Amino acid sequence: MQMSDTRQIAAPPQAVWAALFDPDVLKACVPGCTELTGSAAQGYEATVVQKVGPVKATFKGTVTMSDVVEGESCTLTGEGKGGAAGFAKGEAKVRLEPSEGGTLLSYEVDAKVGGKLAQLGSRIVDGFARRMAADFFSRFQAEIEGPIPDTPEATTETEAQADAPAPEKKGWIKRVFG
Repeated sequence: MQMSDTRQIAAPPQAVWAALFDPDVLKACVPGCTELTGSAAQGYEATVVQKVGPVKATFKGTVTMSDVVEGESCTLTGEGKGGAAGFAKGEAKVRLEPSEGGTLLSYEVDAKVGGKLAQLGSRIVDGFARRMAADFFSRFQAEIEGPIPDTPEATTETEAQADAPAPEKKGWIKRVFG
C-alpha cells in the first residue's frame, strides 16, 4: 500500500528536522507507542500496542534512518512483529522544504502487512495505515507548533454560543408530524 501527503508546519526547517530525530517527540507522536529506545544513528526499538479491526496486538520492532540529507530529507524504515497477529513493515520518505510561514513537510509511505492482519482485507488495513500516518503527522505537527493560544475572537464566539438560548428539542414524532 502506498500513500503520500504534505503538511504545513509553522516552524523553521531546523526545528522540524531536530524534532524528527528526537526520540521523546517520536514516542509522543506514534499512536500506541509504549516504549521507544535507541538513537537515530543506531536505530530505534519500539513497542506499540494497536488494534486493527478485531485484531489487537503488541508489536515489537525497529526503525532505522537512512538516505539522510541533513536538514532536507531522510528515509525511515520500520518493521514490527505482533506475534500471531502478523507483521508490518514499511518505509517513509520524508522531505522538508522551507516555505512562507514555516516548513512544508512531505512524505511518501510504502507499507506491507502479513499474517492475520493481511487476512483482514485491504480495505481495513489500508484505512488503518492511512489513519496511523495521519495521526502521527498531526501529533508531530502539534508537538512542534505547541498548543493553539486562545484568541479574543474565539473566546467571544464561544461565550456568545454559551449565552444563546438552547434550541427547542422535539421528539421524532413532533418532527415528523409537527
